[in-house]
Amino acid sequence: MPSFDNRELILREDILNRARELANLITTAEEVNVYQQAEKRIQSHERVQGLIVQIKKKQKELVAFQNTFKNPAMVEKIEAEISVLQDELDGIPIVQQFQQSQVDVNYMLQSIISIIRDTVSEKIDVEAAKPAEAPEQCD
Repeated sequence: MPSFDNRELILREDILNRARELANLITTAEEVNVYQQAEKRIQSHERVQGLIVQIKKKQKELVAFQNTFKNPAMVEKIEAEISVLQDELDGIPIVQQFQQSQVDVNYMLQSIISIIRDTVSEKIDVEAAKPAEAPEQCD
């Protein structure tokens, strides 16, 4: 029986073509469209972008006070500031819509992966496979 190294494995062209077709279908799904629209709104929303910049800045400060300055009091203070900024960001409706659209697209992709996995598992009857015989012991 031939054995394949992942780097040498060559997929049949028809399988690759079908995978590309599926990928194209996925990109036209309503969930993906909603995600893309939400992402555009997020990117052009000044308040959202300002909060993201502030959070990133605070995260850098946090790392510096944790690793370089070893200052637990400042770490705690900065963590609280990040939490306030994150709560404000999460409270903005378009951010909530964006987060929900991410969940929806992820669910769709996980469902597709599960269907493919389950269908392949049904076709490859793992239960019917016989275990390899144990090698004879040398005394």
